[in-house]
Amino acid sequence: MIKRIKNILSTLGPGFIMAAVVLGPGSITTSTKIGSTLGYDLLWVIVIAAISMIVYSNMSTRFGVLHSQSILDVIAEKYGRWLSRIIGISSFLAALSFQFGNNLGVGMGMETITGIEARIWPLIFTLLAIVLIFFAKNLYKTLEKLMMVMVILMITAFIVNLIFIKPDLIATAKGFIPNQFNMDNFSQLAAIVGTTFVLNSALYQSYLVQNKGWKIKDIKRGIRDTNLGVFLLALMSVLVIVTAASTLKPLGISVNSAADMAIQLENLLGSYSKYIFAFGFISAAFSSLLVNAVIGGGLLSDGLGVGKTMDEKMPKIFTVLILIVGLVIATFVSNGLGSPVYSLIIAQASSMLAVPLIAIGLLLILNREDVMGKYKNTIFQNSIAIVGLILICILVYIMYGKLIGYFTQM
Repeated sequence: MIKRIKNILSTLGPGFIMAAVVLGPGSITTSTKIGSTLGYDLLWVIVIAAISMIVYSNMSTRFGVLHSQSILDVIAEKYGRWLSRIIGISSFLAALSFQFGNNLGVGMGMETITGIEARIWPLIFTLLAIVLIFFAKNLYKTLEKLMMVMVILMITAFIVNLIFIKPDLIATAKGFIPNQFNMDNFSQLAAIVGTTFVLNSALYQSYLVQNKGWKIKDIKRGIRDTNLGVFLLALMSVLVIVTAASTLKPLGISVNSAADMAIQLENLLGSYSKYIFAFGFISAAFSSLLVNAVIGGGLLSDGLGVGKTMDEKMPKIFTVLILIVGLVIATFVSNGLGSPVYSLIIAQASSMLAVPLIAIGLLLILNREDVMGKYKNTIFQNSIAIVGLILICILVYIMYGKLIGYFTQM
């Protein structure tokens, strides 16, 4: 039995990396804020976002097992380098949005533990990430193992905590049924979609599959791994929202720091919950900070046609660039805001702005018979993918106006 479990775990990897990069501090903060203010009302949004993410991630996985050539190279070959460049830049911008949140998360967590001002810590962790990028051996394998452990520990902690909390199961079930939505809460809805439907990560899934060495005979394994990764990231969002709705909302607690969020785990961890939660928060922030930069830098480099793997020079340079730019943006914006939690939510929501172009690129390639053969998209897959794209475009249109208003008031 133990040997069988080890064999199963050895076949996993890309899905956990995808889940870990999405399950950063922005995801945890956003889900906590939503649960503490709106209760269970937005659980249905996670289901819709997860279904969309599964469809696009499976599309990317199918491409990865069929080809050794990168997906952006094929897009450039079939439609012109201009399109791959735009998608690469869009992916870079989406990664920047998450990077902003990752930096804020590192600062919030370290300030909770040490009492030292939050703005100092992102610089320290960014420098550490740069060292790892240039000097760590077998970076992919190291990240794969680390992400697997982190995701499992995070989910286990919240599941055990829910056993002690005993949430309202009827209210939880009702949360999965779409209800009347108040436009005043649109930012929270957009943010929770942004924490689950992350298309730059879905696009990079093909690169992770190729790095893993999976071929057409491994397609079922790849799809299983991808679906598990999406399921875990959606499950984590659900667990955090339910926990916050059961504990923080009844107490009327407003989430303004990592210490506030640590109250969720108090039933499980006792008086040390603040520090233990902060360590987990920092781990999530740093892992996401590092992998997210690798995804953004790698896709930008490949989109421009100057390299696609972390063994090459330009992907490393662009990865460091996204680390530095993300740090600068986080420092600039956080200095002008009263609440870092609100900044994290804005970061998650704004990441959707680059999603439509990535979705279009995936749809174009996955519907070409000369590229995908019998594995091209079915009518059913296209239907779900297009519905997801339309919903995202609507959210982006409304969110764009909100972001303009948000920054003009700074």
